[in-house]
Amino acid sequence: MKTMMRFIFERFILITFALFLSVEAAMAAVAQINGVRMWASPESTRLVIDLSSSAGHRLSSLSNPERVVIDIDNTRLKSPISNLDFKQGAISDIRSANKKQNKVRLVLDLKHKTHPKSFLLKPNKKYGYRLVIDLEKVSNSSRFSSPKIVKSVNSSQKRDLIVAIDAGHGGEDPGARGPRGTKEKHVVLAIARKLRDMVNRKPGMKAVMIRNGDYYISLRGRTKKARKLNADIFISIHADAFKDPKAHGSSVFILSSRGATSEAAKWLAKKENEADLVGGVSLDDKDDMLVKMLLDLSQTASIEASNSAASRVLAGLSRIGDTHKNRVERAGFVVLKSPDIPSLLIETGFISNPKEERLLKNSSYQKKVASAILSGVDGYFKQYPIPGTVYAKDVIVKKLNRNIVSSAMKSNKQKHRVIRGDTLSAISKRYQVSVSAIKKENKMKNNTLYVGKTISIPSS
Repeated sequence: MKTMMRFIFERFILITFALFLSVEAAMAAVAQINGVRMWASPESTRLVIDLSSSAGHRLSSLSNPERVVIDIDNTRLKSPISNLDFKQGAISDIRSANKKQNKVRLVLDLKHKTHPKSFLLKPNKKYGYRLVIDLEKVSNSSRFSSPKIVKSVNSSQKRDLIVAIDAGHGGEDPGARGPRGTKEKHVVLAIARKLRDMVNRKPGMKAVMIRNGDYYISLRGRTKKARKLNADIFISIHADAFKDPKAHGSSVFILSSRGATSEAAKWLAKKENEADLVGGVSLDDKDDMLVKMLLDLSQTASIEASNSAASRVLAGLSRIGDTHKNRVERAGFVVLKSPDIPSLLIETGFISNPKEERLLKNSSYQKKVASAILSGVDGYFKQYPIPGTVYAKDVIVKKLNRNIVSSAMKSNKQKHRVIRGDTLSAISKRYQVSVSAIKKENKMKNNTLYVGKTISIPSS
């Protein structure tokens, strides 16, 4: 009898322990919401929900009033969502509740209509699983932006050059981090704002900020905004990092040929609507061969213009500190892929280097970096002014005032002395003469130019 009772007791203990383990396993499988973060930009609002593990979800939109509902499966909310500031952004309030069958429902009350989208991010070095909700503002303007209009060179109304300044990273993406905890997103925004102020003080230039606060903008969103603002040049500002703290020096990047090829393929694949414009030309009614030719011409000109401007910026940066390499570098960065806007990505230094981290945090050094960038951009546009801009008008006036009229001009030929950064494409654009005509006039077998050499410019 005792043996039987002992057997029953042991079985009871084993069953109880097994049930306890199964309950623990079930509880462990249920994700927990550990926190909610929010960033608001002028164009969108991003909500990030930190989860202890992966979880499925469903998102739906409701109107009258505008709201977004998110149902998260197999998840529990420990406490109501609080400590969020709703003064900025699309969200006016968030309501939350635990539902049956381990589900959590979040209701986002909105200030206006939005285009919502959501996705789950896997863990990285800093965060665990994250459910991201992006609410893009619905614009009241027409669906498609108008192409850039270039006024006649002879027009008395001369416009300012538009300089798009892009501070890298932002919001939940802090970028690189220095040994003392300095975040790249804060440093580059400070430099970008100083550059903006300097550009706006420069006659003939106007700055537009791609990011002007601590919020996230997608890489494609940055170039899209620059094109929407009709930018004449795009400058993306970053701070580098490397595992070796001794790595140092600033760098300037332009688009690589491989990056240009991949971008052309994307444009060819999505040319079916009139929003796809290159240099103000709609692609929707063009055949593939013509579109490819337009893209090739536009990208070649933009890359050469980028290289010329980048060379001047790198030279300016070399005067205030070390450069990582003594040449302009090329890469397939997404923010460099606008086919009709000269684009530069500037690594202002290595934030992972203790010395450069201190410099990048210093307001005086930030001004020097901004000044070096402006000097390079200003020098480029003085050499190659865009028709219809104040710079083009100033160049004409200066040439007349200095009476730079040679005997070659009397015979409908001009002379051009090659300087560092010059390209045949840029020279042909300046004098409005084809590259082939310049090569024929000077009996050139290739596109190589030599600094200091004077070439003849045939009549247009």
